[in-house]
Amino acid sequence: MSKKKNYAMLPEEYSSSTSKIYLVPVPYDGTSSWLKGADKGPDALIEASCNMELYDIETDSEVFEHGIYTDEPVDIGPDPETMVTAVKKRVASHLKNDKFTVVLGGEHSVSIGTIQAHAEKFKDLTVLQLDAHTDLRQEYEGTKFGHADVMARARECSKIVQVGIRSMSSEEKEFMNPANTFFTKDIAGQNGWQEKVLEKLGKKVYVTIDLDVFDPSIMPSTGTPEPGGLGWYEVLDLLKRVAHERELVGFDVVELCPNEINKAPDFLAAKLVYKFLNYKFA
Repeated sequence: MSKKKNYAMLPEEYSSSTSKIYLVPVPYDGTSSWLKGADKGPDALIEASCNMELYDIETDSEVFEHGIYTDEPVDIGPDPETMVTAVKKRVASHLKNDKFTVVLGGEHSVSIGTIQAHAEKFKDLTVLQLDAHTDLRQEYEGTKFGHADVMARARECSKIVQVGIRSMSSEEKEFMNPANTFFTKDIAGQNGWQEKVLEKLGKKVYVTIDLDVFDPSIMPSTGTPEPGGLGWYEVLDLLKRVAHERELVGFDVVELCPNEINKAPDFLAAKLVYKFLNYKFA
């Protein structure tokens, strides 16, 4: 990554070691299987955030006042298992200091380490996955720590609930729990499904957001875009309810594969982080 820039261009007063919220960029793209460029996602998200209004109309709040510190990136090299270990160690150190920690990817494999760290810190954790893909392969292209294996690793240490799914392999069906899986075809444009998702969650929830959960008409900048998908307000409604009705302990936003021509998806990702933080702390 280039020289570190603070999220939302916050001054040191609101971006220091005393901040309540820590953002951890992980510019990793070692296992993606189609479009490359997710390693540039954290920089693009942070750059876009510098053009964002800090007052949130919906919650009538400014979450930056709690302090949002942009950590040094975890940039550890190409080996996925080494990267997962490094992310877990970094996130665990922040959780030990009671920081609300948000990981910015990078491809989805960066979520494995932070999920593991949160599962060790918070017992009986539920991981809520927003994603076009199930990511339940036990191993893919020679590794158990790739972007297609994320939820296979997550289910080893936590309960999982999957939302927005519209693509999977036949082998993953064996490991999927139909009762905890919400396919896009069944929920897009419908009412009441967010309540059904909430019913599946435990008290403590970690949310992993693969940006390809959104319809590609508003989020084309991902490594593996899928037709269909959820809308902006559909996703926000779910995130708001999770933050208000459960104990949200952390989240990540991954798979931004920036496009030099279209910057709107970068801004969507930056705004998504800020909205979710406002829901948590407002």
